[in-house]
Amino acid sequence: MAHGFDSFLEMPRDLPVTEDEPHERMRSFEVFSREHYGGLLHFLRLRVANEEDAKDAAQESLMRLMRYRETEPDASWKPLLYRIAINVANEQFRRGSVRRVSRQVSLDDVELASAEPTQEELIEREQQQAWLRDAVMSLPIRCRQVYLLSRMQGMTYAQIASHCDISVKTVEKHMTKALAALCSKVGSGNADAL
Repeated sequence: MAHGFDSFLEMPRDLPVTEDEPHERMRSFEVFSREHYGGLLHFLRLRVANEEDAKDAAQESLMRLMRYRETEPDASWKPLLYRIAINVANEQFRRGSVRRVSRQVSLDDVELASAEPTQEELIEREQQQAWLRDAVMSLPIRCRQVYLLSRMQGMTYAQIASHCDISVKTVEKHMTKALAALCSKVGSGNADAL
C-alpha cells in the first residue's frame, strides 16, 4: 500500500512535496543503501552462483528500489528491497540456465568410455577364477594350505612356516610346486592372477 492507496494506479501523480523533501529523501535513501548493502549481499550470496553475481544482483536491486524511493515510505524500503533482490536472483538463474542449455553437447554420437568392465570381460574373469579355484583345489593338501595362506591370508613365508610348524625352506618348496602346477593348469598367460 503506497501512501494509503491500494494500488499505484489510484495514487495521484503529484504528491505534495516541500522544497527540502526531495533532498532529504535522497539522503535517507543513500543512508539506507549503505546500511543494508552488507546484509543484502549476504542474503544474495546464499542464492546465486558466485560472489560476482551476488554483487551484481545487490547493485541491480538497489537500482530498482530507487524507482520507489519517492513514492514509498522509508519503512517499506527494506521489505521491498528483499522482494526485488529475490526477483533479480531468479532472473539471473533463468538467464544462466538459458546459457547452460545453449552450451550443451549432444552425446548421441559420442561413445562414452566406462570404467566398469564389459559383460565379456566379466564372464572371462569369472571363467579364470573358476579355473584357478579348480586348479587350487586339485593341489596336494599341504601345498594348497601354504598357497592359500600366502595368497589369501597375506602371510609371509616365515609366518606360514610358524603356523604350519614347518621350515621356511619347505614353505618355499610348496609354493614353487603350487605355482608350477597352477601355471600348467591355468596357463602361464594368467600367471599374474596366481
